[in-house]
Amino acid sequence: MTEAQNPGPAEAGTSLGKPADASRGTADTGSSAGGGGLTHVDETGAARMVDVSAKEAGARRAVASGKVFVSAEVVAALRGDGVPKGDALGVARIAGIMGAKRTPDLVPLCHPIAITGAKVDLEVADDAVLIQAQVKTTDRTGVEMEALTAVAVAGLAVIDMVKAIDPAAVLSDVRVELKEGGKTGHWERP
Repeated sequence: MTEAQNPGPAEAGTSLGKPADASRGTADTGSSAGGGGLTHVDETGAARMVDVSAKEAGARRAVASGKVFVSAEVVAALRGDGVPKGDALGVARIAGIMGAKRTPDLVPLCHPIAITGAKVDLEVADDAVLIQAQVKTTDRTGVEMEALTAVAVAGLAVIDMVKAIDPAAVLSDVRVELKEGGKTGHWERP
């Protein structure tokens, strides 16, 4: 695509050349220096890490889930003698836990917090590997991003372990299922 065919950010509404979606990113999520409700931007629109020093430390928990769609051949291998690279589910479980611990290194505005527990469960279904991660802390901010990262990294590890059998495996539906603690209390996906 030439420059003339690919409009710049100002012309297109976003940096990816897609129209800006007025319904996204406008929810009032709390007070901020910018006044628009977004807590991770300052009054000029620049990204910043939220100051959580005034927040109460307390028990917080988040659960996230996702799935890796795989071929019937992969399902048979995981239920049988395994895949050529080794224990796919065991590797993915550890990868997910490591991902939760490394979230602030991967997601720039996440606070490094003390994770007090991380659990990743994987289950082989008829057409996918189902992944669920639970992360706990007793810190000043939630662990939703850590739970999401655990699921995503576990899913990537599954794909790496099965790609020789199924190069078309797809990581999908990564989402928060539940969060507890903090100002918002309990939230669960309907």
